[in-house]
Amino acid sequence: MLALITGTALQSVLPRPNELIYRNTPYGAPSGPLLEVQLGGKSVYCLNRHGIEGQTAAHLVNYRANIWALKELGIQEVIATATVGGINPALARGALVVPDQVIDYTYGRDQTFVGIQRIDHYDFTLPFDTDLRDILVRALPNEFQSDEYRHGCYGVTQGPRFETAAEIKRFNQDGCDLVGMTLMPEASLAREAKIRYAALCLVVNPAAGVEDGEVDIEDTAVVTKKALSALEGVLERAVELLQ
Repeated sequence: MLALITGTALQSVLPRPNELIYRNTPYGAPSGPLLEVQLGGKSVYCLNRHGIEGQTAAHLVNYRANIWALKELGIQEVIATATVGGINPALARGALVVPDQVIDYTYGRDQTFVGIQRIDHYDFTLPFDTDLRDILVRALPNEFQSDEYRHGCYGVTQGPRFETAAEIKRFNQDGCDLVGMTLMPEASLAREAKIRYAALCLVVNPAAGVEDGEVDIEDTAVVTKKALSALEGVLERAVELLQ
């Protein structure tokens, strides 16, 4: 079974849910109910990592409860969506990117299930599932089929503030193409739980210092709204491609 972990904006355009499933976990309550919707001719479960009303900031999300609840439901694959800033200047507003690497700059987030059950060390060389990434890449529109959209390194920051220009300069030197606040420890917890995980990112603004001036937060909401239809189309196509 497939689940989508989304933000609030995408949830607003998904089909009305057939069912809302409320769960508790050894790590507390997930961000919200699991919504069962029909997408691409299949039943898919959706979880808004920020809560139904978008009330939970990225650094406060209970990532362990979210992944544990999906695991208990029998989820085997997760496609996560995320709005991001573009560090690579080739990634303009509205670009859809399927990252293949991540650098974690967060701190203080609960990173593991160890403590409730025994977990062996696990490989994280490739943090996103290769086969699931391939499906997302195939689902991208033609204009996003070149290498800068089919690959990329996502730098995960703590939030809730945006980054300084100096921080983005450092992230660029580290090899980051994108910056956001949500994919870790979500991705590593999914790997620990043996759930296949990949991400689809929407570039909503140039990261700090990439262009002159400050980040226009209001403009990011406009870009997100304009791109929702394309984002939904990629997800629907990806669901159709999944066996």
